Amino acid sequence: MFYEPDARDRELLPHDPFKALVAPRPIGWVSTLGADGAVNLAPYSYFNAVGNTPPMLMFSSDGMKDSATFAHETREFVWNFPTWDLREAMNATSAGLTRGESEFAHAGLELAPSRIVAVPRVAASPCALECRMTQTLELTDVDGRGTDRHLVIGQVVGVHLDEAFIDERGQVDTAAMAPIARCGYTDEYAVVDSLFLMARPG
Repeated sequence: MFYEPDARDRELLPHDPFKALVAPRPIGWVSTLGADGAVNLAPYSYFNAVGNTPPMLMFSSDGMKDSATFAHETREFVWNFPTWDLREAMNATSAGLTRGESEFAHAGLELAPSRIVAVPRVAASPCALECRMTQTLELTDVDGRGTDRHLVIGQVVGVHLDEAFIDERGQVDTAAMAPIARCGYTDEYAVVDSLFLMARPG
């Protein structure tokens, strides 16, 4: 079949399959700090690494939600590694709380201080990346119209990593951390608990 996104057969596909097709997607579990000192923690399904020299991350916000607003105000954010063990807490932080109400408290999560940025991190997460925002931009459609989708890009300036997940080769054992990812519709997730090796061609 073929369809244009705005003209799909809604009897056959009542739910837009876009998110199910671009999967799995890493979760941007982003903590931010507002100019007034309010702390926010929220998961973003539009998130990824976008460069490695220097290391850079991005998340995309549907509207100027607290995370994007706070990052814009203070030019800092922290990405917290979401794991299988933290899945329920991560999900709880997606609740639509009143601005200024703490998602950390709502999800029963302990805050930990960062080293370089003022934004706190999730103490229980095995990894957290401290970021300084480099730019934000509103995504536009093919006709140049604004979409109210805001891309926030940050450079990693500090890394917190639980040494228990560094193996004898000096490499991070990603599968042992059991990261979770978004995998389709509203309530679908995946967990990475095994890896396979495949050598690149010479």
